[in-house]
Amino acid sequence: MEKAFFNWSSGKDSSLALYKMMKSNEYDIKSLFTVVNNKKIPMHEVNLNLLKEQSTSIGIPLTTIDLSDYKTERAYNTKMKTEINKFKDKDIFTSVFGDIHLKELKKSREAKCTKSGINAVFPLWGMNTKEIMREFIDLGFKAVITSLNAEIVDENFIGKIIDDDFISSFPSNADICGENGEYHSFVYDGPIFKYPIDYKIGSKYDKSYINKRNKSIDKYLYLNLE
Repeated sequence: MEKAFFNWSSGKDSSLALYKMMKSNEYDIKSLFTVVNNKKIPMHEVNLNLLKEQSTSIGIPLTTIDLSDYKTERAYNTKMKTEINKFKDKDIFTSVFGDIHLKELKKSREAKCTKSGINAVFPLWGMNTKEIMREFIDLGFKAVITSLNAEIVDENFIGKIIDDDFISSFPSNADICGENGEYHSFVYDGPIFKYPIDYKIGSKYDKSYINKRNKSIDKYLYLNLE
């Protein structure tokens, strides 16, 4: 089997994509790879301790880069190159992503991987998002919503579990998989885990970001998981 490392977000799409790769006879996932910022996953806001718990339960080692340790883009790129070279030194030349249908993002990832001398694989690419959600739930995965774009999704969705009720009540004008940043999740149980990840619901907080598409201000709501 071909060795690979997996770009792990802790969320729904990553979990289903990893499941498919683990069931594949083509790839052997040697490491989960995550970029964090101040020991939290950007946008998901899941803390490093829970990320490590996922890695242990899944049984695949975790490699992280903390953006807060590298103050300039040049320093970050140097560190990223170092980590990629470590994978290549172990004969790992394939990088796996959980993207579904954002063409520009896929194109960017492929270009960066090509420049680094590695291949990019997208096991969920082109799939119907409703079918992805159905498969995710039917396989027994469990996930909690940790962040959402309050301009698109009602704030009551924060902390909700992804299940049939979530699907039926989710706004029809939004991507059910959150591909456009509608929401992010933390997966705490499912067929890739040896045991469920124990977590506690903490406080809620919000942040505002400039929407690059229309220059408006988008409010994002976050949930602390402990």
